[in-house]
Amino acid sequence: MPVRKLGRTGVNVSAIGLGGSHIGKSHISSREAVRIMQAALDRGVSFMDNSWDYNDGESERRLGRALKGEYRDKAFVMTKVDGRTRKEAQKQLDQSLKRLGIDCIDLLQHHEVIRFEDADRIFGEEGAMEAFIQARDEGKIRFVGFTGHKHPAIHLYMLETAEKHGFQFDAVQLPLNVFDWHYHSFEHEVLPKLVESGIGVLGMKSIGGGVLIKSNVVAPLECLRYALHLPTSVVITGIDSMEILEQALEAAQSEPLAAREVADMREKTAEAARDGRFELFKTSSIFDSTAENPEWLGGEPEPVQALASP
Repeated sequence: MPVRKLGRTGVNVSAIGLGGSHIGKSHISSREAVRIMQAALDRGVSFMDNSWDYNDGESERRLGRALKGEYRDKAFVMTKVDGRTRKEAQKQLDQSLKRLGIDCIDLLQHHEVIRFEDADRIFGEEGAMEAFIQARDEGKIRFVGFTGHKHPAIHLYMLETAEKHGFQFDAVQLPLNVFDWHYHSFEHEVLPKLVESGIGVLGMKSIGGGVLIKSNVVAPLECLRYALHLPTSVVITGIDSMEILEQALEAAQSEPLAAREVADMREKTAEAARDGRFELFKTSSIFDSTAENPEWLGGEPEPVQALASP
């Protein structure tokens, strides 16, 4: 398994990461999920993605079972919390630590930064960043990042807000796929800034939750290889069977795409990708879990509550 540097952290991670959402789905038994994760770790897939909100916590609980014994030392554990207030973020972090059964999370991320106001709330007074910094100081987490999938401008605003507060993220998670090249492109607008700043690049949505394949112009292996050819630290992909694990391993171990192959892929996807209809995470609310569950964020800001009071 090829390994890559996680930005300026000094840590090496596997080029492919195992996505936490798929591994917690009900169509896979807990026992089978643990078997898949441990097989991945045995094969060199060190980066384990997860989130506090995945499958009502079942994804984290399953990863916790997989990390027993020698497997904790093989894994770089990343999870995410949705809380935008210090109180809610701290509560979710404590729950994640308990489910995972570990003392320290390698990378904790602010999840689903999909609104401009998320950055202001996270970095505001009694915002979630205060909980993250305290947790880092206490040794509960090592590194800090954020994720989002809606629009590159929101990522850029989050980075600008962090800079204004004298903070630099260790990692950022963003959609990177061949369709993204053509529409509201994270590859064009955000990726160069991350590389320039030495921030670890966590690629996601390389297959768009399987939707890109429905375009009938690309295959899963092509999509994975395209994402891997970019300057990513890791490409996170959903793995819910041993067969899909083998596919991910094949992609990681393949020769890098040649310039001509990259150009051909961009050319053949141009028409299908031009309006974002296959990148539903950008153009629909299907992937916006926090929009459907605003209570995860910790409630409305105080000024809104005051205005709404009779």
